[in-house]
Amino acid sequence: MDVVADVIMLAGALWFLLAGLGVARLGDSLARVHAATKATTLGMMLVVLGAALQLPLDDGLRIALAIFLIALTNPLGGHLLGRAVEANPGTAEMRIDVRATLDDDGNDEGTEPEPEH
Repeated sequence: MDVVADVIMLAGALWFLLAGLGVARLGDSLARVHAATKATTLGMMLVVLGAALQLPLDDGLRIALAIFLIALTNPLGGHLLGRAVEANPGTAEMRIDVRATLDDDGNDEGTEPEPEH
């Protein structure tokens, strides 16, 4: 049973990694919210389910409640973030390009204001 729980928790961790890649690579805010919400909901459920397989059976009600609350609150939070983006036109197309602010050595350049003479 420990191997099955470990595999399920590893699958949940991979879903978290997938969510992080989606947030970093997708172009607009709505797509990022979608990636973060969907992947982390399933990822957290898998991690909690894998942990539940490691715990005694009498803790099953607490684990079921945790999975229910995750399934309820995480998509709701994503929906509210999506509505906030829609309420502020122009933010959905905002792109994040980390490479644009780093020089060839990986140092942060251009973020400090230049001193006035």
